[in-house]
Amino acid sequence: MVKSLSQSDERGIYMFWFMGILAGILLSVADIFLLARKKTASSCILAVVRDVIVSNAAALGLMSFVLKIPNMFVFSQHSGSYPFKYFAFVLAIGLVFLFGRGIAEGVIFFEHAKPKHKVGAWILRIFSALFAALSAAAVTASIWAAETFAGLTPDQMLINLNGNTGGTSDEVMITMFQGPILTTAVVTILFCVFAFSTRKIKYKLHEKQFTVFSGLARRLVALFLSILMLASGIMFGVEKLSLKKLYTAYMDESPYIEENFADPNKINMTFPEKKRNLIHIYLESMENSYFSKELGGYMDVNLMPELEKLSREGYNFSDLPEGFGGNPNSTGANWSIASMVNMCSGLPMKVPASPNSYGSADNFLPGATTLGDILKEQGYNQTVMFGAEAAFGGLEYLFRQHGDYKIMDWKYAHDNGMIPEDYYVWWGYEDDKLYEFAKDELTRLANEDKPFYFVMETADTHFPDGYLSEKATAPFEKPYANAIFYSQAEAAKFIRWIQSQPFYENTTIVINGDHLSMDQAFFKDFDPNYRRTCFNLILNPAPKCAAAPEQRFHNREWATFDMLPTMLASIGVEFDGDKVGIGTNLFSDTPTLFERDGTDFVNAELEKRSNFYNENILVDWSKIISKKDDD
Repeated sequence: MVKSLSQSDERGIYMFWFMGILAGILLSVADIFLLARKKTASSCILAVVRDVIVSNAAALGLMSFVLKIPNMFVFSQHSGSYPFKYFAFVLAIGLVFLFGRGIAEGVIFFEHAKPKHKVGAWILRIFSALFAALSAAAVTASIWAAETFAGLTPDQMLINLNGNTGGTSDEVMITMFQGPILTTAVVTILFCVFAFSTRKIKYKLHEKQFTVFSGLARRLVALFLSILMLASGIMFGVEKLSLKKLYTAYMDESPYIEENFADPNKINMTFPEKKRNLIHIYLESMENSYFSKELGGYMDVNLMPELEKLSREGYNFSDLPEGFGGNPNSTGANWSIASMVNMCSGLPMKVPASPNSYGSADNFLPGATTLGDILKEQGYNQTVMFGAEAAFGGLEYLFRQHGDYKIMDWKYAHDNGMIPEDYYVWWGYEDDKLYEFAKDELTRLANEDKPFYFVMETADTHFPDGYLSEKATAPFEKPYANAIFYSQAEAAKFIRWIQSQPFYENTTIVINGDHLSMDQAFFKDFDPNYRRTCFNLILNPAPKCAAAPEQRFHNREWATFDMLPTMLASIGVEFDGDKVGIGTNLFSDTPTLFERDGTDFVNAELEKRSNFYNENILVDWSKIISKKDDD
């Protein structure tokens, strides 16, 4: 049985074809009066039929095969302006067709035009080309950034531009070349073909001949179009990348951080007599959406079965009434180094007050007191491990300045013979090797007569599409799904190994997805109303935390910076109040800032300029005063 069309679809069909035929008729009128050498009745009828059919067929072909517009004839899925857009499209295609016919039949031809003022002509051409190039760069770079870095924020861009925080992977650089760089070059070249042409367009029919488009007109049109393109490109970029937030970051001031800041240097912290070890694992881009729908995720098939089993043994702070949830991205915490800053300092990573605020090992948040600083004072051995280079994103600066870490990254592995001299996979070396090296380092730390703080970050689930180990199977159609599935299994296997070791009895394991994934393609079909959150899990916390009532772990609204006091509590540290930095101990009954003031309000306040942050976190006055005293 064939389903009958709805009234709206039926009306849409009639309107669609009416507008298409109308466009064809208007084109035939132009054809008859401008191109036809004979205007007989038969030739006029032929022109109407030809122009209607050719223009509509060409438009439909382009819409279907080039533009790939879905459900072209299901009009209920399109806006009310759809037939009028089709009219304009048919008209544009038809005009191009008529212009080509005019050239082919000698009615329209080109003639060399020598400019009267050569210097002025070249100035117009150069500025036109420059503006066109800038407009193309603005549009293509904005689209590329939005598609490549899902969730890219202006603060992230500005921090990376203002500070020497490291590079990116070859894969991302390749997409940048294939995307904005190549597209900008092509658009600029094509525009220059038009702008730099020395030909004027002339029209001749029945011995009548006149200039339609002079050389000066071409140059003026090119300049006007380039200015229009540049203005449109800038506005597009501002909207696409939410650049209005940069204005807020510099011009709007908020005392919110200062009013809610609990200085870790002024808080009385009491460690247990036998200090607990802390293992903190950052799982790259690991989020709860990878769980199946019945568990709170978005997948039809659970991509994290092993992490699910582990989570049932530990403590997950969920935003859901049931199932596995977590924290959303928050201001100043949307990428790796920023999330680490949040978790170890209890503060967001803010837009710098001046260039190079994040640009050196002795100038990385010099006024902040981090978890590394606190545990260093307590005599902890500290190690941080990455499969990538620690220089990436400024990670090296953070861990060299705050704490006393042994930094074991790709460079360390290379220099110490842990990997072959020419070995470089993905971001450095793969997670399979990272876990094996981590086992060796944890064994060494456990044999020392000191408590230890071990940090590591994985990389195999980084965008684009992740990295799939040679040891892995590929049960899913999407490469990123396979990378997630294998990565979570390897993470769980590593954690199970830790649990089997003698030192685990006095060790707390904290596992966090560092931020939401930026793999835009994987999430393109997600319901925009679905709330994506980062994975979190705490295993074997101190007894007081383990005894927290069940309601502490559901219906929670919290931010990445809440992890600092939560991790301190998880290793048995008792401190005045329940806050460190602007974070709140999630094991306590004290509401987080998100719970007290609302997520949107807090994020909006954190986007604003903080004089307190600029003057006290980005600056270490004790060092400045000490230097002045020495002078």
